[in-house]
Amino acid sequence: QVQLVESGGGLVQSGGSLTLICSVSGGPFTVYAMGWYRQRPGEQYESVAVAFSDGSTVESLKGRFNFFFDNVKNTVTLQMNNMKPEDSATYLCHLDDRDYGRVYWGQGTQVTVSS
Repeated sequence: QVQLVESGGGLVQSGGSLTLICSVSGGPFTVYAMGWYRQRPGEQYESVAVAFSDGSTVESLKGRFNFFFDNVKNTVTLQMNNMKPEDSATYLCHLDDRDYGRVYWGQGTQVTVSS
């Protein structure tokens, strides 16, 4: 059984930093894509940063947020800097395993940025 284990959420003041880390437990699995999404209350999921098996990445907040994918350890790290109140959301780790035809989501970690 595959599970995504997230850590690093919490409360931070505007302008501060937080780092989120997601790792994979269990298996078997393969990685077609892995990354972070976020969901603000009442809104749809928003892609924040995703890494693909071909080495490419798609990062919507590049500049303030740094994204790293370790394809040996199968972890994704999101360093969030100069955070703003609008970054407050539930951040969810996502794994797209096309070889096994499955998509996995983490339970979500809450990030709150106070003004």
